[in-house]
Amino acid sequence: MAPKLRNKVAVITGGTRGLGRAIAEAYARAGAAVVIASRSAEAVDGAVAELRAAGHRAAGVSCDVGDARQVRALADLARAAFGGVDIWVNNAGVAGVYGPTLDIPQARFRQVVQTNILGTYNGSTVAMEIFLAQGRGKLINVIGRGDRKPVPFQNAYGPSKAWVRSFTLALADEYRDSGVGVFAFNPGLVITDLLTDVDVAPGHEAQLRPLDTVIRLWGEPPEVPARTALWLASRATDRRTGLVISVLTPARFVTGVLRAGARALLRRPAVAPPVRPHVVS
Repeated sequence: MAPKLRNKVAVITGGTRGLGRAIAEAYARAGAAVVIASRSAEAVDGAVAELRAAGHRAAGVSCDVGDARQVRALADLARAAFGGVDIWVNNAGVAGVYGPTLDIPQARFRQVVQTNILGTYNGSTVAMEIFLAQGRGKLINVIGRGDRKPVPFQNAYGPSKAWVRSFTLALADEYRDSGVGVFAFNPGLVITDLLTDVDVAPGHEAQLRPLDTVIRLWGEPPEVPARTALWLASRATDRRTGLVISVLTPARFVTGVLRAGARALLRRPAVAPPVRPHVVS
């Protein structure tokens, strides 16, 4: 059977670690050339070297997704290195600070807007210009907790994901007959530093304790949602657009509870790392 993404070129922002890295590896194993980006040039160089050492076609560049010029340079790299772009995943994101809205430093709030909102906007518009010109392509925007309803104490991250969801679905509707697929992808609770290393406003550390239980019940390693991201990028979604795909389905809720119960009965240790709060002022 031919690889699912043979001869495809995929751009993944935030692609040097965590979910983005897992998606890049899944796409590369499926035959795609991958172009990854993050703020750290050192991290990009290391990730590209590891992907190439594994026999994959890979390139990358440091990129602040909140800067439209840098995002265009990322697209230019993909076209120069591999001849085009077929898949674009807007995965780069920051969690911000956990705590009451008035305790969130304004600079940290603006960072969430710059990365999660403007970064998705910049990546989407650059990708759509390419895709519309060629009459095909897959744009995948990553959403998360807060995309459907308010989340107290996460009043930067949550609204940013609500914006991404609304923006993505409107974009899909506007270009429904273009041949381009536009998708919103909720990877669920992914066990990465974004989930477990939490910046928190002073005095609110104790409110994070229940998150340890939530992660034990429903957290998944990045490789699990990466498989769904691969399906979204594959021919399975050709001629489809406007899909909202969530990894954490009702069935997975039940499975998580059953797995936790089995571990308790067998006295097996938790498989997820504990939450590590970092107090910020």
